[in-house]
Amino acid sequence: MSDQFDRNVFINCPFDDEYRALLKPLLFTLRYCRLNPRIASERLDSLEIRLDKILEIIQDSKYSIHDLSRIRAGRAGEYYRLNMPLEVGLDLGCKEFHPDPVYRSKRSLILEGERFSVLKAVSDLSGADVKCHHNNAEKMVESVRTWLVEIDQEQIPGPNLIWDDFNFFNADLYSQFSKNGFKDAQIERLPIPEFLDFMDYWLKSKQID
Repeated sequence: MSDQFDRNVFINCPFDDEYRALLKPLLFTLRYCRLNPRIASERLDSLEIRLDKILEIIQDSKYSIHDLSRIRAGRAGEYYRLNMPLEVGLDLGCKEFHPDPVYRSKRSLILEGERFSVLKAVSDLSGADVKCHHNNAEKMVESVRTWLVEIDQEQIPGPNLIWDDFNFFNADLYSQFSKNGFKDAQIERLPIPEFLDFMDYWLKSKQID
């Protein structure tokens, strides 16, 4: 178990280009609130088995955010995306069945893009407090911030302040990387480790850490 267990947040989400518009404010909100987002793409090693990496991160994280907004097939003939529900099950299994009782303290947030869509696909989650971000970046910030308040995180700024600072951060990100020879499309697809490094640099420079 990581010595950062109490601050780590496992992120279970899609990795397509479209979702990055939601992933970036999600990651920013967590770091802004002094938590450590952990995500499978945080390190890139072609020889590392992805499921092993996910299991490691789950066991290193007290908190988890599971975004199930992309489990529905987008067009005829396309398969459902089952990786995200699988990882919900792995996280729940860790909480309920791990021999170390510290894992009973794990807390999770389940997100959806359309109201009640998760229960249509995973009816066993009936009764779970699922939050809806409506596929909107600003609403993502609010949903995550509300959950953090509900799990008793202290001294959390209001959602409007976080959202405003995210937009300032994003503008600085594009400005800085453009000066260093990046096109806009390349900045949009920055590797997650590089994106997180700049985020940490920016937050420290603004003394938000």
